[in-house]
Amino acid sequence: MPIYKLTESEIHFIEEQPFKLEKEIQNICEHNIKKLLGFVFIKSEFRINDFRIDSLAYDEKSKSFIIIEYKRDRNFSVIDQGYAYLSLMLNNKADFILEYNESTGKSLKRTEVDWSQSKVVFIAPSFSNYQKEAINFKDLPIELWEIKRYSNNTISFTQIVTKGSVESISTITKPNDKMEQVIKEIKVYKEEDHLLNGSQEIVELYQKLRNYILEIASDIEIKPKKLYLAFINITNFCDISILKKSLKIWINLNYGELSDPKNIGRNVSDIGHHGNGDYEIQISDDENLEYITSLIKDAYNKIKGKNK
Repeated sequence: MPIYKLTESEIHFIEEQPFKLEKEIQNICEHNIKKLLGFVFIKSEFRINDFRIDSLAYDEKSKSFIIIEYKRDRNFSVIDQGYAYLSLMLNNKADFILEYNESTGKSLKRTEVDWSQSKVVFIAPSFSNYQKEAINFKDLPIELWEIKRYSNNTISFTQIVTKGSVESISTITKPNDKMEQVIKEIKVYKEEDHLLNGSQEIVELYQKLRNYILEIASDIEIKPKKLYLAFINITNFCDISILKKSLKIWINLNYGELSDPKNIGRNVSDIGHHGNGDYEIQISDDENLEYITSLIKDAYNKIKGKNK
């Protein structure tokens, strides 16, 4: 896609400035991993057995490890390499936890990690059509992100979004030992998985609220997690859990930051809860739906302002 700079009424083409080395991509991503992907950077060039992982990261929201690989060419199999790295991790959990603890100075326990949410992220200037099509399965714990650099010191960073296939990877290929282990231990959640939790009335209530939230801005994404649905711009600004008879909504602001004149947001800063933020709202009907949407919009704007 061509990029142009607008000067008064005239546009000027901005040329792409290709990366010469994979290391250039790696340096940019590692130094900006929180802004680009929302992860905590753990280790560069993490070596284990005969493998070398380009970047090891940790997702504090899903409590899972993320393996990141950088590619400058397009001649590799995302499926084979992805499952190989995930199998390596599942067979060497203690080494990953040890590296986390040594790098962060924290004390993460094996039982505190949600291994089922682990994934591999491939980052490259471009991917082939075959590679893009290869990840179009509902249960594939692999993401593709394209990064491009331009002559005006601009970077674009875009996820390759699948078409939303309902097919499982195991239905079209015979899993090998590594693939079987990963399929058994790692679960990729979809929005549809969460819809199964609620009654018909609650699912309809969620879909109505969902549509209101998506109308706030065009850059909002829904990322299903194990315990909730995350509504994300740069980071989560709202999380929703679909229960049998109600919705639980968490607004990702510190208590006191939200303008809530009706005081319907419960302060959960001192108690355990699944979603992000200090505000929790539970609803079973649409009586306050527009008001709640206004609170969520407030959080969206405030979080986006913080990340500028």
